[in-house]
Amino acid sequence: MRKPRTYKHLFFDLDHTLWDFEKNSEETLHHLYDHYNLAELGNFSRDSFYRKYSFVNQRLWDLYHKGKITQQQLRENRFVKCLTGLGMDAADVPAGISEAFTSICPTKTAVFPFTHEVLGYLREKYVLHIITNGFKDVQYIKLKSSKLDVYFSEIITSECANCTKPDRKIFLHALERAGVTAKESLMIGDSLDADILGAMNAGIDQVLFNPEKKRPRLKPTYEIHCLSELKTFL
Repeated sequence: MRKPRTYKHLFFDLDHTLWDFEKNSEETLHHLYDHYNLAELGNFSRDSFYRKYSFVNQRLWDLYHKGKITQQQLRENRFVKCLTGLGMDAADVPAGISEAFTSICPTKTAVFPFTHEVLGYLREKYVLHIITNGFKDVQYIKLKSSKLDVYFSEIITSECANCTKPDRKIFLHALERAGVTAKESLMIGDSLDADILGAMNAGIDQVLFNPEKKRPRLKPTYEIHCLSELKTFL
């Protein structure tokens, strides 16, 4: 691992990097499966519901990142596409299920191992910020519910920047908000496209958080498999 620059500001992604989106969404979806009696309405299991939702949701988020659908279209369509894809009639999709997910999931508190320990260590040495493509109303609830809000100075969302990662504009907006240069900054995130490529294009060094140890097609400045590894070079 190369000797790190003298960074002053660290920018973190939120979902899949600090806040455990998969664990929290799975818990929420299992709750909704029981609450809306989906076993009675459709011939599929809790786990099938979770897997199908995850697949559909990821596809819709990809379209949102590319500017092909709006926030409202994403929220309105993900459960309809999920449940009809599992064989349920569109007319039987429970009213309010999407709103219930949006209300419940952000209150879940699961974070990746060592998140609080590492952030507590880093905030003594650096100024910490968030850059997220997640929706502003939801992300602030996640941060507060999981007690992550206390670590961060600036919370930059795609809505406030009017663009989404990997657009370099959101990174430049974040640098301007923080009052720092690209050379003094480091981006930490799990997404090769949104976080790593986006930061590269803005001239910012990057840390790829890769807990599944997949072989990346891009070469980030640093790569870690556990957040605790940040303490070895920062």
